[in-house]
Amino acid sequence: MSSPVAVQSNTGITVSVTDLIKEKEMDAPLLPKEAGKYITKNSKDVFILEEGVRKVAEMLFEKRNSKELDATGWKLLHDLNPQKMNEESVNWVFVTDTLNFSFWSENEDRKCMIKYKGKMHCGFWSLCAAINRALAEDIPITSASYFANITLDQLKHVLRSDTDVPMPLIEERLKVLKEAGNILLEKFDGSFLNCIKKSENSAQKLLRLVVENFPSYRDETTFQGKKVAFYKRAQILIADIWGLLEGKGDGIFHDITSLTMFADYRIPQALVYLGAMKYSEELMEKLKQGVLFHSGDCQEVEIRGCSIWCVELILHRILELGAQKKCVNEDINSVLIDYYLWDYARDHRKDMVDIPIHRVRCIYY
Repeated sequence: MSSPVAVQSNTGITVSVTDLIKEKEMDAPLLPKEAGKYITKNSKDVFILEEGVRKVAEMLFEKRNSKELDATGWKLLHDLNPQKMNEESVNWVFVTDTLNFSFWSENEDRKCMIKYKGKMHCGFWSLCAAINRALAEDIPITSASYFANITLDQLKHVLRSDTDVPMPLIEERLKVLKEAGNILLEKFDGSFLNCIKKSENSAQKLLRLVVENFPSYRDETTFQGKKVAFYKRAQILIADIWGLLEGKGDGIFHDITSLTMFADYRIPQALVYLGAMKYSEELMEKLKQGVLFHSGDCQEVEIRGCSIWCVELILHRILELGAQKKCVNEDINSVLIDYYLWDYARDHRKDMVDIPIHRVRCIYY
């Protein structure tokens, strides 16, 4: 039997390749689904309610064949999203999701708003409107050679608000956009489509490619002694590509069901409102006081992790209902449930005033 290959680590100590592999595996975070399960099991301030899960599942089961729970709904229900399946649209998605973070307003009466084609948009849609407005002004904002070298003034112009409230974290957006552009040019010939092609139609392989190559997408932290990953923006990037390409061609991801919901601040609010989750009195009081959490704070991690596992339980119940009634929609997955709940939270925002979002200023969501 041959001896294990030995290599010298950067500390100068000789170790076997097997040991290095084990060390890397131990250092790897729990992926979102397992992270959500682990966090839920150990959560002290966020709880999943079985009866609420059942009711939300029944509500969504009734919509199982609608465009609201269909991959094509990404385009059909949202006209700011690109409508054409081409490389330029793929790069639009990449730029948008690279900048897809921190849109909540300090004051609901004063928001960053961006006007496009006569309509004012806020939140995430203000970003989409800004990208489309820039393209209409012949600013090549989706070209890696442009945004790899974009200046702060140029980005401020692209993301300029039509109110007196600017888009938050502009310098952080500049940093992650320039970084992503340079990586695209260096490793993927300037196009995210080339990154997609390397995934071999696997959502999980594409997830690894994104997280390993683009640092701003490494949405990881530690909870109760374990490294956990949420990968909100990385997963939504893959899901948006899937929606853009309608699950066809380069957008056929045979393991799309392995993605979870995208842990942010809006969907937890909807899950609590719908009775599928509950916050402790202490946590709810903090939310009502407008406490600013930091990314990685224990309660912030519980909110995000429990949201992931709650949606997994909702999906499981929907599939159970389908099996019982012999009318299951096998295409339903956590991605589509996320899209539906995000739109639901937006449409019912005024009904949720007694359930504040948790506030975090970070680049991950």
